[in-house]
Amino acid sequence: MDDPTLTFDSHRRRLQGIAYRMLGSVAEAEEVVQDAWLRWHDADKNSFDSAEAWLVTVVTRLSIDRLRAAKVQREHYIGTWMPEPMLTEAPDTPEQLLERADSVSVAFLTVLERLAPEARAAFLLREVFDADYDEVAQTLGKSEAACRQLVHRAKLQVQEARPRFNVPRETHQRLLRAFADAAARGSLQDLKALMAEDVELLGDGGGKVQTFDKILRGSQRLAQLYFSLWRRMGAGVRMELVDINGEPGMLRFLDSELESAQTFEIENDLIVRIRAQRNPDKLARIAQLFSK
Repeated sequence: MDDPTLTFDSHRRRLQGIAYRMLGSVAEAEEVVQDAWLRWHDADKNSFDSAEAWLVTVVTRLSIDRLRAAKVQREHYIGTWMPEPMLTEAPDTPEQLLERADSVSVAFLTVLERLAPEARAAFLLREVFDADYDEVAQTLGKSEAACRQLVHRAKLQVQEARPRFNVPRETHQRLLRAFADAAARGSLQDLKALMAEDVELLGDGGGKVQTFDKILRGSQRLAQLYFSLWRRMGAGVRMELVDINGEPGMLRFLDSELESAQTFEIENDLIVRIRAQRNPDKLARIAQLFSK
């Protein structure tokens, strides 16, 4: 590879990370990075001082443009919009665990949907990718003061909406194993005992598959839902525990076909929120990994 290609590839992971967190879509993030590569290929590389700064600026601005278009589409999205999940490897160190859980979880990406595109970009660059305010200002074409204000307001919005507790990974895994086991046995009481009384279930079917058009609440109601599926399909239901967006999660297969990718929020050793991604378009990449 020539030097420009080596240079681009050395920054690819960071660029992909920015684009995915901006857009909540692996496919769209890859398209943005590919577009940035084409622009990089044609750029006069002697006209700027930092390749990384130039590439981050291009990817961020392309992502902002896409996010603005996506905001219009998502206003007319059928049902609850949730990001495209991705399988991740378990972090090796406590530092990697904290970094991933804080910046790429499904819950966190869902919270980011509340932010306007430029606020989302400013917040991510500063709080997730540790950019200085002068870098953020240069990337967004705004003053440092304006960027500080963007980040400050975004932090307040994120803090209000994000999960309140950091749960130890071991606790998360233990509860999910118990939940998957109870679902596999069809134990209504065990399922209910693992959930808070006001537990919530959110589903994203994208208008492609049937799902609930509003949030379902209550441990009895949700336990009954999982129990009813077991009663109807028995051994045709299979759960597999995996890492989804840096946290323990669960894939559910019905008759060997991937039906949903589920992530769980936990407080006080109880499940308080379940997000079930059922949109087949958003499950396609994961389904391909498990296809026979």
